Amino acid sequence: MSGFDNSGAVRISPDVVATIAGLTAIETPGIAGMSGGVSEGLAKRLSGKNVQKGVSVEVGQLESAIDLRVIVNYGSKIHEVCKNLQTNVKESVMSMTGLSVVEVNVKVEGVVFQEETTDALQKVK
Repeated sequence: MSGFDNSGAVRISPDVVATIAGLTAIETPGIAGMSGGVSEGLAKRLSGKNVQKGVSVEVGQLESAIDLRVIVNYGSKIHEVCKNLQTNVKESVMSMTGLSVVEVNVKVEGVVFQEETTDALQKVK
C-alpha cells in the first residue's frame, strides 16, 4: 500500500504558477526583466518581489496556460531567447507543480541596453 488514497484534491493557486514562471523567466539568459505593461509608452521593468507582474496564468485541475510579457537585452537573438524562455518556464512549472503546461506565450515589450538594466535593478533594490 502506498499510504495515499483518493479522498482529497490538490489545487495549485494561479499565484504559485505565476511566481514560478516569473522567477524562471528572469533567470533565463537574455531576459532583462518582466514588463508590468506599457505606461506612457515605456515598459516598466520588474524584478524581485514583483515577478508576478508581467505574468498571466490560467490554471485548471490538470493543465495551465501562461502568458509572459518580457524585456530582452539588446543584442540577444530574440527568437532564441524566447524559445529558451518557453522551454524553461514549461519545464519549471511542470516539475514543481505536476501541471501540464499547454502553452507559454511570450510578448516582447521592450529591448534594453545592459547598462540600463544594471541601473534599473540598482534603483529597485
